[in-house]
Amino acid sequence: MVTKSAIELADEKGLDLVEIAPQAQPPVCKIIDFGKYQYEQQKKEKLQKKKQHVTVLKEIRLHPNTDTHDFDFKARHAENFIKDGNKVKVSVIFKGRELAYTDQGKKLLEKFIERLQEVAKVENPIRFEGRTMHTILAPLKSKKKK
Repeated sequence: MVTKSAIELADEKGLDLVEIAPQAQPPVCKIIDFGKYQYEQQKKEKLQKKKQHVTVLKEIRLHPNTDTHDFDFKARHAENFIKDGNKVKVSVIFKGRELAYTDQGKKLLEKFIERLQEVAKVENPIRFEGRTMHTILAPLKSKKKK
């Protein structure tokens, strides 16, 4: 239909001529109430935002001489983060002379990975950067919807 006649038809009905798909050849237009159309679009966008899940990266910090109780406590926290669908970055931070005990830090991270292997998989292997050694754990499967 010619644009001019479509505009006249929309005016007769007291509605607006709205371009729905401008990239189509020829462009697709509808005769509808523009305010209602905008409201429907906002509603759709809101619903899409509500349904999508944003993965957050949580961090757990350890030291090479972290005791078993503290280790268990932090492992439980990491497990809860993973069950919520978040990724967990586990870092071992070395201060001063602790840098001589990088093997203890590596063992600690391996123990952490082993502890969470039922709920998480290793996304990034153990890496040493500066004074920190870290790895990233991701959930095995996506969080179940309620």
